[in-house]
Amino acid sequence: MISITSAELSAVMAAFIWPLFRILALIASAPILGNPSVPVRVKVGLAALITILVAPTIEQPVPTVDPFSGTGLLILVQQIIIGTAIGLVMRIVFVAVEMAGEIIGLQMGLAFAIFFDPQSSGQVALIGRFLGIIASLAFLAIDGHLLMIALIAQSFNALPIGTDGITTLSLSLLAEWGGEIFKSGLQLALPVLTALLITNLALGILTRAAPQLNIFAVGFPITLAIGFLMLALSIIFYAPILENLIHNGFEFMSNLVNLPNIPLP
Repeated sequence: MISITSAELSAVMAAFIWPLFRILALIASAPILGNPSVPVRVKVGLAALITILVAPTIEQPVPTVDPFSGTGLLILVQQIIIGTAIGLVMRIVFVAVEMAGEIIGLQMGLAFAIFFDPQSSGQVALIGRFLGIIASLAFLAIDGHLLMIALIAQSFNALPIGTDGITTLSLSLLAEWGGEIFKSGLQLALPVLTALLITNLALGILTRAAPQLNIFAVGFPITLAIGFLMLALSIIFYAPILENLIHNGFEFMSNLVNLPNIPLP
């Protein structure tokens, strides 16, 4: 008769549970994979499947600690923090793109045209949603979702399972990475904002020259048309900016878990 001790059972559970929670935290926080429109069962099933494939490749020894002990819970929390931090880095990239759309839509006069975004569980401007879809397509085109899974698989050897997780310095750098939202968002919106600024200056001069002109009846369609025209002309130049932004995100994720940079296709 085969007998299994409680220590052996805890070791088997630990070898699966701790990687599972790190991968599940990544899927829950990462863009596209963590979209609320994806059913929870699909996320848990995908995380379990990835864990089954990744667990045998972990070279670093897994601590033989009871998962339900105090130390085991501390290790569990560390895995959740690591997975969430990795996914949050790329989520910031998508928020920066959507912020650019928010700024453009506000200057065009489309601030009232909003949609419900299931990913952020809030209201998103029309242009922001449009640029977010473009960023998602670009992310899938370079297999960004697969690169994230490859990075989380390699992170178990670079950042072993244990009580020592991401350092305080890395978390402070992650907070500073949040500034990329404003920096990249403004960079993406700058061409359209420049054209709209010139348009508003021209409308102001026109109003001074012809006071009887109804600026609200004339200005709104002009700014709307100029905004859409500049957006159509500049959209082809967004590809290198998005690629560079996603590349910087993966570079930051690699540095966060002490990995060499993953080359993008």
